[in-house]
Amino acid sequence: MTDTILVALLSLAGTLAGSLSGILTANKLTNYRIQALEKKVERHNQVIERVYRLEKQGAVVDEEIKVVNHRISDLEDYHK
Repeated sequence: MTDTILVALLSLAGTLAGSLSGILTANKLTNYRIQALEKKVERHNQVIERVYRLEKQGAVVDEEIKVVNHRISDLEDYHK
């Protein structure tokens, strides 16, 4: 009877150790993947911010071009 209990306890200990090591390994892998995704999201957000600034700057340049074209048109009309 004692041998049976000892075998059962050793089996329990082995099962617990295997399960815990599997859980810890999966947890480490999940954390690694989350960190990698966070880095990708940060790079993506930086790209979005740069695109927003470029679009804003492009709108300003377009407005400046309209003003310059209007001035040129006024000068051409003045010299006619």
